[in-house]
Amino acid sequence: MSEAKRSFDDVEFGDEIPDVPADVSMKAVHVFAEGSGMKATRFTDHDEARKQGLPGALVPGIMSQGIFAAKIHEWAPGCDIQKLDTVFRAPLIVDSDVRVRGVVTDMDEEARTVEMDLTMVNERDETPVIGTAIVRLA
Repeated sequence: MSEAKRSFDDVEFGDEIPDVPADVSMKAVHVFAEGSGMKATRFTDHDEARKQGLPGALVPGIMSQGIFAAKIHEWAPGCDIQKLDTVFRAPLIVDSDVRVRGVVTDMDEEARTVEMDLTMVNERDETPVIGTAIVRLA
């Protein structure tokens, strides 16, 4: 059975991606680091990261982008992410409680694309990672 696809006609300006958790646990970061070859201790060990002057182990930036992309695809299965821009405003710390939020901020009827603003919000209600995406829907 295939997932229901979200079409351009199903979306309105201001629609939101439901506030969803993101797995930035040490286990998830270890799996990502192993698969991507990014095994630096600043990503995989809190104590070693602190020795390097960091507040704790960091979630790799490319992993944050992947989380944004995954959440967009959960919201709109089968969509085509045409552009994903990410801004890292502060370190995203491994094992933090992170939620992903998104909102449709523009729509292009001719191209059948939506522009979205994206945020990762931690347990202190800070937004260490923000982004924008252009997503083509069926």
